[in-house]
Order: sequence, then structure tokens, then C-alpha cells
Amino acid sequence: MKLRSGTSFRSARSPFVGAVALVLSVTLAACGSEQAGDSGTPSSGRSAVAGADKLKACPAAPSKPPVSNGLPDISLPCLGSGPDVRLADLRGPLVINVWAQWCGPCRDEAPYLAALAKSGKVTMLGIDYDDPRPELAVKFAGEEGLAYPHVIDQDKQIQRALKVGGPPLTAFVDDKGEVAYVHRGVLTSQEQLDTLLKEKLGVTP
Repeated sequence: MKLRSGTSFRSARSPFVGAVALVLSVTLAACGSEQAGDSGTPSSGRSAVAGADKLKACPAAPSKPPVSNGLPDISLPCLGSGPDVRLADLRGPLVINVWAQWCGPCRDEAPYLAALAKSGKVTMLGIDYDDPRPELAVKFAGEEGLAYPHVIDQDKQIQRALKVGGPPLTAFVDDKGEVAYVHRGVLTSQEQLDTLLKEKLGVTP
């Protein structure tokens, strides 16, 4: 707070005024620190979003060395409960779906992914990508019955490794941890998804 020159602070009351100024200074500094801590994503990536605890928890995975043609060596926070997920630790058969709550085609293909998750044929992971509304993402996953773990990538960290132009995108990871295939764009039918599973991962639905 700036004071105008020529004020009457140089008076008999100056000790009192100085004390008030000191209190104000400390208070403003404290507010500034709190605001700085509040801006942006929490360090753990987990905010108190209603319904997040009802999503499938992210499991802990044993640490593994990155593989050639594998997933990038980055860690992403869980949308629900559970630890951060280091993508390089993951092995298949695994289907990773990149989505966002603002993405219309993501909602169109969601029933096929939900059905695959119910079958239990493969491990699945969702990546909520470039999404500024985690509360809507939680609602989306719950409404669409996407009963598998999801992580958050607000900063588009996977963009280069998987050549993500935008959601939706579905990656198929084999048992060695290599990315066997990346389908860019919307899945248009359950049959299409089943065919990709068989051709790319050798999994018969």
C-alpha cells in the first residue's frame, strides 16, 4: 500500500501508526503467500473434487526401466484416489484412452470402453487430457461408467510421446510395455475396438 507524500504521519501518533502499518504489512504478505499456494494444480495433483473418491483408485505399480518404443517416463496424478502413476512402469495387455470432459466424440466412444472394462480382458487406464475442469471430468467418468483408473494430464505431457493432436486417442500397450498401436480419433463401434484388441494385442474379447 503506497502512502501519498505530504501526509501527517510524522506526528505524535507516529508510533501507533507505525505499528498498524507493520500489522498490515504482515497480513498482506500472508495473504500473498496463501494465494500463491492456491494458484495452479496442487502438488499431489489431487484436489477435493466431489465424487473423486468414488472413481476406481490408481494402483501402485512396481518400478520398471523404460523400454524402447514404450510409454514416456513421466508420472501423472490420479483423478481419483491412489498414488501418482509412472507411465513407464506400465505393462500390458493395456488399453490407454486419452479423453476430456469437453470432448464430444469422447462421450460417443465411452460405452465401448466401459464394456471393455467390464469384460476384464485387459488392464485399462484413462488420461484426462488438457482439461481445466476436474470436477466435470469426475462427473463424466462416473456418468459414463468408466470403471477403471484415470490420471490427469493438464499440461499435455504425453503430447509429444504419443503424438496427441487432441482427444480422443487410444493406445494399445503389449506385455513388454511397448506401444503396439495408437488409434487417433473416435472409436466408432464395439466391433472396431474388439478387432484392434485382437490384431494389436492378441486379445480375443
